[in-house]
Amino acid sequence: MPSSGLTPASWQAIHTASLDFLNKHADEAGRLGWTTLRLFGVHPDLGVIRSDFCRAMVLSGDLVSEVQADFIRFERTRYFRDVPGRSKGAVPIWAARR
Repeated sequence: MPSSGLTPASWQAIHTASLDFLNKHADEAGRLGWTTLRLFGVHPDLGVIRSDFCRAMVLSGDLVSEVQADFIRFERTRYFRDVPGRSKGAVPIWAARR
């Protein structure tokens, strides 16, 4: 598991959803300006323990059904790209300390 605070089940859900996202939505997300950090970011030292640093693909583990310029829709929720006060300094989940 690449990040602190993940259980094996949550890592499997995030991994599966991320692969599905990359297969189905990566080109559109890139065209709309979604970056690696906005999709896969976590706290550099505490990983998913600091949920305020977790970005779109790390938060739910749900499959993506729609990508727009300002949000990504999951099975049960939406993740908005720009939220005032969102913590800065996230790193990709695979680069976080373990």
